Amino acid sequence: MSAPTTARLLPGAPVAEAVLADVRERVAALRAHGIAPGLATILVGDDDASAGYIRIKQRTAAELGFESFHEHLPATASQADLHAVIRAFGAEQGAHALLVQHPLPGHLDHEAALAVMDPEQDVDGMHPLNLGRLAAGLPGPVPCTPAGIEALLAHHEIPVAGRHVVILGRGATLGRPLALLLSQKRPTADAAVTVVHSHVPDWDRHTRDADILVAAVGVPGIVRPEHVKPGAVVVGGGVRYAGRRLLSDVDDAVADVAGAITPRVGGVGPTTVAMLFRNAVECAERATRAS
Repeated sequence: MSAPTTARLLPGAPVAEAVLADVRERVAALRAHGIAPGLATILVGDDDASAGYIRIKQRTAAELGFESFHEHLPATASQADLHAVIRAFGAEQGAHALLVQHPLPGHLDHEAALAVMDPEQDVDGMHPLNLGRLAAGLPGPVPCTPAGIEALLAHHEIPVAGRHVVILGRGATLGRPLALLLSQKRPTADAAVTVVHSHVPDWDRHTRDADILVAAVGVPGIVRPEHVKPGAVVVGGGVRYAGRRLLSDVDDAVADVAGAITPRVGGVGPTTVAMLFRNAVECAERATRAS
């Protein structure tokens, strides 16, 4: 019997580099016209991982030429406190894009905070108005991880149009918006999309039929080799952390069955960050056109 074939890896770093190179040029063009694009961030509480993510975003913002604004609220901050900071950044002319770091402490409502935000500043693409724009096929900020997955597939020349994409997971940040994105009529989309979730008893019947399978549940190792059609493209979109170790929804052994697969580390993550900054520069460009 021949040894299993190892899947082709689909790293996210080259995709992110290309996106960020474009962002850097657009930031330089804005600055040449006297406009310094600004990214505002809000952190509530003292979660180490969240604080680390903010530092990475601030460092990347500086490297790309963005101005940074930041507010760190204590874990005891009220919903009203959070809304007041969001509104203050909404009135700050230099803060073109705004990020509320998630997750928030348990007593705070992230959706309510998003609703207070100016949708034109929504760098995550999660404001209800922007999700409506996505559903209608209208321009606006697109959720970062779905946009990154579309860009990753396009960069690695994975055909999507006319193929069967199965998304395991229906979350508001990934599964649902990705289904909307990949079903739209566009050369890098135009797929037949099925959304299934872990509460469907026979979910693996659907995943075994996928030409492209996107795991977006946040349950480590839920997708195993027997859940994947041989030769399929597999994207690990859902992750959890065990300490500092990143755990993917996709078991490592799936690489022996898949035709192409994102790596556990350095797959979708870099593209998500890159798309956040693409959204940020587009926020600044829209504000410039509106002024």
